[in-house]
Amino acid sequence: MLVRYSPWQELNTLERHLNGLLGDTKVPSARFEKALIRVPAAELQETKDAIHLKLELPGISAKDLDIQVTQDAVHISGERKSETKTEEKGTTKSEFYYGKFQRVIPLSTRVQNTNVTAEYKDGILNLTLPKTEQEKNKVVKVNL
Repeated sequence: MLVRYSPWQELNTLERHLNGLLGDTKVPSARFEKALIRVPAAELQETKDAIHLKLELPGISAKDLDIQVTQDAVHISGERKSETKTEEKGTTKSEFYYGKFQRVIPLSTRVQNTNVTAEYKDGILNLTLPKTEQEKNKVVKVNL
């Protein structure tokens, strides 16, 4: 029996395999659950006077967070505690992550770590990190 070779069929098969692999990274899979390290998503915005750091921390109360700011980095750690529920019937499948995390976010310029302001609302932590006076007025002469 003669079978016709089709390179497109192989590409389709490869695409299905890649989609399967990438699909597992979007939603945590049970087989990789213990190997994944989860850190909160961050967003940095730098202005002339300050650095604004926004962290996504859903389901974590403010008392379970530890935030430390040095002149050149922000260290954040915390824990999302699991709720124990007792149910008589049915099964529960959860993709929520419970446990401890920590993250260090290096800053591009030095900040006044004694004047940091924080606001935590609806699972979003906003830090305003004012720059040091040296960084605000920093002028560099370029020689030609």
